[in-house]
Amino acid sequence: MRHLLAATALAAILATPAAAAPQLTPAQRDATHAMFEHVIDTPTVIGRHQVPAMAQYVADQFKAAGFPEADVHVLPYHTTSSTTGEDDTAALIVRWRAPGATTKKPIMLMGHMDVVEAKAEDWAGTDPFKMVEKDGYYYGRGTIDMKDGIVAITQAMINLRKAGFKPKRDIVVLFTGDEETNGIGALNGATQWLDLLGHPEFGLNADGGGIGFNTDGSPAGATMQTAEKTFAGYTLTVRNRGGHSSKPRKDNAIYSLAHALDKIEAYRFTPMLNETTRAYFAGREKLEKGPLGDAMRRWLANPNDGEAADIIEASESEVGLTRTRCVPTRLFAGHADNALPQLATAMINCRIFPGIDPNATKAELERIVADPTVAVSRNDDRVASLASPLRPDVTAAYTHAVQALHPGMPVFPEMSTGASDARPFRVAGIPVYGVNGGWTVTPIDNRAHGKDERLPVKSLYDNVVHWQMMLQDLAGK
Repeated sequence: MRHLLAATALAAILATPAAAAPQLTPAQRDATHAMFEHVIDTPTVIGRHQVPAMAQYVADQFKAAGFPEADVHVLPYHTTSSTTGEDDTAALIVRWRAPGATTKKPIMLMGHMDVVEAKAEDWAGTDPFKMVEKDGYYYGRGTIDMKDGIVAITQAMINLRKAGFKPKRDIVVLFTGDEETNGIGALNGATQWLDLLGHPEFGLNADGGGIGFNTDGSPAGATMQTAEKTFAGYTLTVRNRGGHSSKPRKDNAIYSLAHALDKIEAYRFTPMLNETTRAYFAGREKLEKGPLGDAMRRWLANPNDGEAADIIEASESEVGLTRTRCVPTRLFAGHADNALPQLATAMINCRIFPGIDPNATKAELERIVADPTVAVSRNDDRVASLASPLRPDVTAAYTHAVQALHPGMPVFPEMSTGASDARPFRVAGIPVYGVNGGWTVTPIDNRAHGKDERLPVKSLYDNVVHWQMMLQDLAGK
């Protein structure tokens, strides 16, 4: 049934006229396919030591297309993995210099080459690290997250260069190698590699944004990611003198921890809006006609309407967009089957609304728990993520590319509930915008990090055209 539904939706989408959008030539399509197959077949999971090989392969594509070797840099660096310890990976930086003098800072194009692990036995008859084309889809780990963006940016730049396009400002590429684990490549980019990147004015991230269609082929909307929540981890720790399990007492580390978790489950952080989420819900409420849309309209009219915000937050499609959210993700307790627990801990993962200090969230967790036997500690030193302002030029370029390829597609900004390589750049004062042009059929194609990850075949080629149009608008005028 799933395949029938997908085929029906794809047929409806493929029938949509593409207006005046340019088309790839057969040679460009072949080159895009070959590059995509190569990078999908390269298992860039941390611990397999293949990210440097992919970085070198992509670098070679740039050099073969005429980008000077002096402006193409493969940068090895170390990261860490929970399974393999210290690991080797790499980043790729490419600079396309504008001919002649320019007063404008570069535009940075971003993405990550690493992917999460996948097991062949979990997939439905395909090897996750061998690209397979079937049913109008490309299957393989990284098809959506996010080797489609790596290939689309690379092929778009190659196509434009071969066509004689001359940017009026420098374009720099940063492809990192550990976004799925530690984000050290992005942190290096926002600090020690800034000179190589030319201190960009802003970034365009292929690991954000995107276009969705409903299963009947109607447009679900295109989003431009202009903010993301802060990823922060906390540990609840309860210590107890323990004792023999045949002599239970009222004070028990596991009970204390469980009561604390009950309080966190019941608690609702204060709803809030920023420029991005207000614009997002202003777009979404036009598409939602039922109770969810009514709640959006109520909350936009009155940001103090907590009940309306709660209705929105209860929707699986909108969860996490109205406030900070914290949830337990790991538990540990006890040391023997016949002993009272001396230690009980819980890992709490919080996705914090942009601009809120993670230390303030720690203090709020302490107030929620309200138990002196439960200690709350931070697991990282991350600072608050910041939202990027809604730049008219980026918004216009993204909208132009989206609607040229998908006429009538509504476009609005979004706040991502996850985290990406954009965060350290935003913290450093360099705004970043998630503007990828790949599209999926929602929700049946939302398989990033999951089983049978796949991308509609046409989406890959549309994405190349999308990036060509974006670069022509932003770097060619």
